[in-house]
Amino acid sequence: METFVLPHELHGDGAHKVFAVHGWLADRSAYAPVLPDLDRTSFQYALVDLRGYGAARHLVGTHSTAEAALDLVALADRLGWERFSVVGHSMGGAIGQRLLAMAPHRLRRLVGVSPVPASGLALPTELWELFAGAADRAENRRVILDLTTGGRRPAAWLDRMVARSVEASDTKAFRAWLDSWALEDFHERTEGSTVPALAVTGALDPALSADLMRETWLRWYPRAELHELSAAGHYAMDETPLELIRVWEDFLRADDRGMAA
Repeated sequence: METFVLPHELHGDGAHKVFAVHGWLADRSAYAPVLPDLDRTSFQYALVDLRGYGAARHLVGTHSTAEAALDLVALADRLGWERFSVVGHSMGGAIGQRLLAMAPHRLRRLVGVSPVPASGLALPTELWELFAGAADRAENRRVILDLTTGGRRPAAWLDRMVARSVEASDTKAFRAWLDSWALEDFHERTEGSTVPALAVTGALDPALSADLMRETWLRWYPRAELHELSAAGHYAMDETPLELIRVWEDFLRADDRGMAA
């Protein structure tokens, strides 16, 4: 499979290298709310645009989690990162788990923020139609955003998030990504991975919940941990940015302490 250099931006100059991978409804700007307060001394973050999004919006590909994992490895090679951690939101969490299967020796730690499990996400018919229709209908994206944040977020925020999503994504790629993250089941290739893996969920997210993580991540990965954010839904970067940063960077630092020991 042909690879290319994913569009990306680097922040920080720390020894611990970290990819930040966005989800289905956004490009790398999904991490803008947390960017000012990241620890740039301990970590170096690479925020990427996946194929079909942002600066990679018009680039062709299969638009699959497997392809994205290969793209990340290729970018790590280009950056000279022998080992790295991944923070992945939603669909980005599934991509991180692809790396557990493809290149576990490259991964230091994995953080999934409301991550889609490696088994995909079964959606009832009505919800599948809502999600599939979101490629062409902005109003569907708005409903999805509202549902996954517990119906508690301001209308202006929902409108802004929808506008960003539409601008940041290619319609055909957006639809293809859904088939990959929702329908593909590769968990048997990741089960038993000893890479430390943290699932961060939002209590207001009805789908990618703490209970689902207990049935998936905590069963599959012997070194898995779970943290539920009580005031967040599916978009913790926007909803509870400071708490989210503290949780994921504390988890990443545990690896640095272990290496120092």
